[in-house]
Amino acid sequence: MSAPPDTVLEVSAEEAAAIRAAVLSADLATLGPGRSLATPADTADLLAFLLDPEVSDAIYDLPRPFSLESVGRWIAESEALRQEGRRLLILTRDETGTIVGYSCVSVWPDRSAAELAGALARSRQSGGQGGAGALHTFGWIFDTLGVRMMCLTAALDNVRSAKLIDAAGFVRMGTRKAVRPDGTTRESIYWEITREQWRERWG
Repeated sequence: MSAPPDTVLEVSAEEAAAIRAAVLSADLATLGPGRSLATPADTADLLAFLLDPEVSDAIYDLPRPFSLESVGRWIAESEALRQEGRRLLILTRDETGTIVGYSCVSVWPDRSAAELAGALARSRQSGGQGGAGALHTFGWIFDTLGVRMMCLTAALDNVRSAKLIDAAGFVRMGTRKAVRPDGTTRESIYWEITREQWRERWG
């Protein structure tokens, strides 16, 4: 399950309220074409997407074992958390309507922080699409949701994600135990970046 950053920022009630409001009012059209919030109608398509091990194997906090019931619960939980200003579960569909990616943005308004998890279809995992999309999404989270910090984790053997995160300017902060929904743990590389650090690097 997602966990807030190790670094604790001082956050006013006003700032936290503004972040919650930003999550609720986020315009996904500004993130890119084909984006939409996951709804119960997406359950079967999202299940089919996640059943590809090339998509899901490296991601620790997905609703395993995958089934219509578990994916449906995940979608419902995500919408409930969105109503609290704490999560956005975003799907990306191509021109044929097929799901080709997902992003799960976990938000801690009282920490002014967020975490991003996500994956692309295997057909889009080469050619730099993942890196470019992640960079765009990181910037969107800072600019649209108004948080001042992001954190990320990746499995110790997930070399591709680690290279992407390092190249984006995130700072390695050691490791942390990532807890899966079933209670098991995974040792993970842990990164943080502040909004100021992001803007210094990327403008």
